[in-house]
Formats: sequence, structure tokens, C-alpha cells
Amino acid sequence: MRGADRPDRVRIVGGRAGRNFELSRNQTSLALPARLPIDMWTRIGQDLGAAADSVTWWLGDWLVYGQDRYPERYRRAIDETALDYQTLRNYAWIARKFPPGRRRPALSMQHHAEVASLDPEVQDNWLDRAQQGGWSRNELRRRIRAATTPDTGARPLSVELRLAVTQARRGLWEDAADRANCDLSAWMLAVLDAAARRGTEGRDRLRIADAG
Repeated sequence: MRGADRPDRVRIVGGRAGRNFELSRNQTSLALPARLPIDMWTRIGQDLGAAADSVTWWLGDWLVYGQDRYPERYRRAIDETALDYQTLRNYAWIARKFPPGRRRPALSMQHHAEVASLDPEVQDNWLDRAQQGGWSRNELRRRIRAATTPDTGARPLSVELRLAVTQARRGLWEDAADRANCDLSAWMLAVLDAAARRGTEGRDRLRIADAG
């Protein structure tokens, strides 16, 4: 058996009688006792969920550090790991939006992701309400949509654009988005809007010159 697969035994105390229970876990499995009370089973699930969410914050902070400390080399270092770069970029984007002092331990990173694109004061307001109300991520999303979607009966126009680009070009865009501290979609929209404004201003200047 490889060292990474050796089981790690963990003793927990709980249940109505304060009994001891032993878990066995390794890199790819978790073995639970045959007669585990429902309250202990629930607690284990909650602990696992909290641990998983902590890891997403840790990964986000880890990538932010690499972006700031090794801007020319961190992407290559990530490619040499088994981690998905796009997923890490999402974690890093949220981690930058919420420095450690603004994170809510009672809420998941996904809660924070739902409000990450909003202004800081609005972010805090929604997170406060979610924490006080014990909202799930989906409930928070539903309430934000209900509050921000005008009740006019008309659905907003949604247009999806698809671009065929090389991996090198996408990597260049992603690095630029990282430096701008925003996700790729938001960065692309900002660049396109800026280019459109420059083009419009250029046409207006030409018209004024022709009229003169």
C-alpha cells in the first residue's frame, strides 16, 4: 500500500451518551462506523463542508500571492500541478474582492461569490442578511435577483457571443484580467466598451472637422 493511501484514524466523541466513534479516512475514502447516530453523521457532514469551503479560500489566497509575487511565473507553476487554472482564477477573484477581514466564516465562498460584483456596501448588506436569515447560496441568489430585476413584464435581451481563440491568446487575456483584478468576462466587456467609445469619439471628431 502506498503511503498516501494508508488510512488515518480519527476519534470523535458525541451522541446522546457521549460515546466514542472512530473514523477511518485516506486520500480517496472515508469509512464511517456501522452504527453512527444521525446527529453525529450530520455533524461530520457539516465539518466536512466547512473544511472544503476553507480550502477554497486558501487556494484563492495562494493564487493571489502567486499573482502578486511571481506575475511572470505563477501561471507556468500552476500548469505543472493538477489544479484547474480557471477554477483557481475564480477563487482568486473572490479572494481579492473580500480580504480576510471582510469574509464571513458562517457563509460559504459561494455566498460571497454571489455578491462579489456589487459595491462593497451592498455586498456587506446582502451578506449580513444572508447570515442573519441563515440563507443558502441559492436563496441569496434568488433574493438578489428579485430585488434587482425590474417587474416590468419584459425580459432583458441576452446575447451570447462565441469566439474561437488560441490558448495563447486566451492566456494573455486572462493574465490581463488578473492584473485588472476582475474576472475574464468583466474585463472583456470593459475593453470592448472602451474601444467602442474611442471609435465613436473618433467619428465625431471627423464629422466636426469635415463640417468645419
